[in-house]
Amino acid sequence: MQVTLAKSAGFCFGVKRAVDQVYQEAEHSRMPVYTFGPIIHNETVVKDLEEKGVYAISGIEELKHLPKGIVVIRSHGVSKEIYEKIAAEGFRIVDATCPFVLKIHRFAEDYSKKGYHILIIGNASHPEVEGIKGWCSTAAIVLETAEQAENLEILETIPLCIVSQTTFNYKKFQDLVEILDKKRYDRVVVNTIC
Repeated sequence: MQVTLAKSAGFCFGVKRAVDQVYQEAEHSRMPVYTFGPIIHNETVVKDLEEKGVYAISGIEELKHLPKGIVVIRSHGVSKEIYEKIAAEGFRIVDATCPFVLKIHRFAEDYSKKGYHILIIGNASHPEVEGIKGWCSTAAIVLETAEQAENLEILETIPLCIVSQTTFNYKKFQDLVEILDKKRYDRVVVNTIC
């Protein structure tokens, strides 16, 4: 029998950083600790954190009924509005957003302030994409398929800033950008795939 060792295994940098941060808060904080959404898509880790008193919340409304404490933002990040609402509810924020995702937030915020529409290539229902959309002050468009790219109709006079969900398939990203290139949009493409 031949055993093949994977080139990489375990958590990516951003997820490992977020998991380490929430475990540190669980160990050292005297306040209740919550995560905004599960810290990771891993039931074993989430269950272990629950045993340590760390619970995932799914929305701001839940905070109204919980003792004040710390809310850890998971590596996917959240919208600007979520940060503001958590703070307004009187909770301390520990931002464990992956630095690569934070970089996308900055692109989305900066380019939308310049009048660009932000086009996000990724899964529209993924928490990372929802967070990116929340940093746009202009229209945010999300597409995931060639059909969506082919059918995209926006004014050619509006510039686009194209970014991607960090975990999106690179080949699919390239293919979608090629389709958009043929439409002759004034655009900036920022490859934000890890």
